[in-house]
Amino acid sequence: MRYFVVSMFLCNMLLGFSQDKPSKGDAYFFEYAYQKAIDAYTKAIQKGEMLTDVQKLNLADAYFKLEEYDKAATGYLAYFSKDSIQDDFRLNRLFQALKATVNQEKFEDLLQEKVTTFGTEFMENINFNRQILASEVTDTTLDFELFNLQCNTKHADFSPTFYKEDILFTSGRPYGKQKEASGYLNIFKGKVQLDGQVGGVYPFDAIESSDFHRATPNYSEKLNSVFYVLSNTVEGQLDYDENGKNALAIGIQPIDGEFRFLWRDLSTSFYYPFYDEHNERLYFAADFGTGYGGTDIYYVNTNRGTLMSAPVNLGPRINTPGNEIAPFIFENNMYFSSDVFYGLGGMDIYKSTMDANDNFSIPVNLGSTINTEKDDFGFVIRDFGEGLLGYFSSNRAGGKGADDIYGFRVAQKPGIKTLVVKGNITRRSNSRELGDVTVQLGSSDGTLMKEVVSNPDGSYRLEIPWQESVVLKADQNGFSEYSKSLDTTTFSDEENITLDIDLVAYSDIVEEVEGQKVVKLKKFYFERGGAKITPEIAMELDKVVEAVSLFPQLQLRIETHTDSRGGGATNFRITQARSDAIKAYLLSKGVPESSILYAIGYGEDKILNNCTNGVYCLEMLHKQNQRSLIVILNDNVLFN
Repeated sequence: MRYFVVSMFLCNMLLGFSQDKPSKGDAYFFEYAYQKAIDAYTKAIQKGEMLTDVQKLNLADAYFKLEEYDKAATGYLAYFSKDSIQDDFRLNRLFQALKATVNQEKFEDLLQEKVTTFGTEFMENINFNRQILASEVTDTTLDFELFNLQCNTKHADFSPTFYKEDILFTSGRPYGKQKEASGYLNIFKGKVQLDGQVGGVYPFDAIESSDFHRATPNYSEKLNSVFYVLSNTVEGQLDYDENGKNALAIGIQPIDGEFRFLWRDLSTSFYYPFYDEHNERLYFAADFGTGYGGTDIYYVNTNRGTLMSAPVNLGPRINTPGNEIAPFIFENNMYFSSDVFYGLGGMDIYKSTMDANDNFSIPVNLGSTINTEKDDFGFVIRDFGEGLLGYFSSNRAGGKGADDIYGFRVAQKPGIKTLVVKGNITRRSNSRELGDVTVQLGSSDGTLMKEVVSNPDGSYRLEIPWQESVVLKADQNGFSEYSKSLDTTTFSDEENITLDIDLVAYSDIVEEVEGQKVVKLKKFYFERGGAKITPEIAMELDKVVEAVSLFPQLQLRIETHTDSRGGGATNFRITQARSDAIKAYLLSKGVPESSILYAIGYGEDKILNNCTNGVYCLEMLHKQNQRSLIVILNDNVLFN
């Protein structure tokens, strides 16, 4: 596997060393002569010399580069045996090495050990992709026509991009009067034929000439310009930083215009520029030393190609402890490559959907139809006839050279479609955000598909493989339960559905009256001597209907009381009739009969004041005794 040596990241031309007196092993390692480095380090050990921690790590890296994963894993495990080590990039390599050696038990043990150190988004990425790859959910139903381009050579051919009706690509092949490859990469142009094959290849002469690297082009039709990376030079000679490093810059070449360096830093290399014509952002890969792993994907805002902002990291949804490269956007989907450990091996191609707020869905591995255990990268795609035509690069077995370009014809965009349901959760009574709410997506048969907890700001987000129907549920102790069936086909085939949820706090609908918890209602009165449910009474009883719908587990007792006026037997009969009328109304509105355990008329048995038989009282004092209560009998056990 090659990261910074040949075509995948180009040569950094690192000439300086981190030590004052590097050993032979160090010198070979920094010259990318990995087998010689291994031999030199091994010989030093046999002589009884002690390797430094850095040299031990170099040795593990050298084994990893040569795909001797057993020995690489042993070296990395020794490295991480020290509790103080925090090296996510090497941790990713350790996972890759364990996976390559099929040491699944150690892989799973290490994953469980490190899971608490991973961020939420990265863990979601891990679990989602491992699930779909293990269950073979990936798009194996698409009818791919995958073909190796006839123009590939024994040299590295990679990084295709569309250029008008042709393609541009990078190659290490000799050209012009060269009989042998020079060791530097150049950009070539090829003619796309009706079957997607590419012919008529020759060096692309619309860019400024150079004796050094020119690679990974991207053409903007809007600007009629080509972005590409090239060696930093001054007056035609390589330009080095103070440590002797020659890095790769980004340049822009207007067709029939004047070339200019767009971004150059003698100590930092930039890779795979992509210009998004819709928002004028320039995406690229780089390792600034402050990202999430190796190379991360960034963007800068531009004004017709002129840089207008500092670089913005795409964040942990896209970038991982590994290397991310080669961004390409097509119809609101970002395709890129990553060597993160949960892929099929090496560099894999992923797809992530972008929304209007610059949020990315979980990057989904395109699966074994395109990806292999080797390096697969540099994916591009566009409309072609009645379908789509795309290209990507790979060093898979069966190719013609170091890296080959492969083409494919397909009816629709590759990569499984996912469903994102997101929104905010608030408390209905005051619209305040609710964190720590359990939110679930399930199938119509009740199978749980995804569960998350809302963030402190009330936001939530769930993502699952596309389903035509799902059930969304939200629940927090002391609040109403939320459940909604979603027919996703009614959302115009959107992959992102926004649903805000408001939950009702139990404490907002109950109050304590006469030493017992009751549904909170405004006081209402029946007509004197009657039991008719008036519109005013119905308005209050509808609150009980809603309470039961929000909290279906409620067990109720209906109590009706009257004042002391009138005969005792008559008052019992009237209050019982009123309780029965309330029950009948609630049942007619859909309250289950099992929720109403009792409906009792107490007559004048529970007078609240001194207005008993024979005592003169004002009307307002008598009315204090006329009341109906909806008592919650199981209040003390509802949320235990």
